[in-house]
Amino acid sequence: MKKKLVVIIDGQGGGIGRQLTISIKENFPDITVRAIGTNTIATQSMIKAGADEAATGENAVITGCREADIIVGPLGIVIADSLLGEITPSMAVAVGQSKAIRFLIPLNQCDNQVVGIENFSLSYLVRECIDLIRKQLIFNV
Repeated sequence: MKKKLVVIIDGQGGGIGRQLTISIKENFPDITVRAIGTNTIATQSMIKAGADEAATGENAVITGCREADIIVGPLGIVIADSLLGEITPSMAVAVGQSKAIRFLIPLNQCDNQVVGIENFSLSYLVRECIDLIRKQLIFNV
């Protein structure tokens, strides 16, 4: 059976991607984690956190989204020009059109406010994301 590929997309300093990488590798050691940063700082942060593979930039996002079983990242990865302009329209389309299941972390930042959610800590949101990934892997093996 082919190993599942989780693509983590992050930008700016890569803090969200770093926490996701650590948690996913701890909870699912048999999954391949591909870290894709919108910039080299974000990519390096996820590499240091233990990503199995890593790449940077728009084409890496587009290619990674075609190959992914699961895509994880902040909500902004599906909104063109978000993350202070680091998400290009092509990146947002690639994430949105991917056949992968997407787990988006709803952070109220960068001029995107999600109505109806509380301002949970990032660590809480990462734990929730891990629980959703676990359910997805159990029921859709």
